[in-house]
Amino acid sequence: MNKLPSNHNIETIVVRVTGHVQGVGFRASAVRQAHLFGVKGWIRNNEDGSVEALLQGDHEQVDRMLSWLHAGPPAARVNEVTHEQSLQERHYDRFEQI
Repeated sequence: MNKLPSNHNIETIVVRVTGHVQGVGFRASAVRQAHLFGVKGWIRNNEDGSVEALLQGDHEQVDRMLSWLHAGPPAARVNEVTHEQSLQERHYDRFEQI
């Protein structure tokens, strides 16, 4: 991870997905989609049954990934997706499951 340049056009958001999103391949599918969209960051399970992700990329990349998270993989049942801007100053080199 590197520090973002001061003149960057990169958005960073933190996303929380609730519903039937654990045990259905959600994170692995999200990693594949993030690679296709060019999104960097991470995704993880939370103890409350939700999934949390940090998405980093240009506006279009982040928007495409956010749209995908609203549906998730076929076995998932997404109830709600919330997100907020992050003041993250780190630049991620890849998207990974943590």
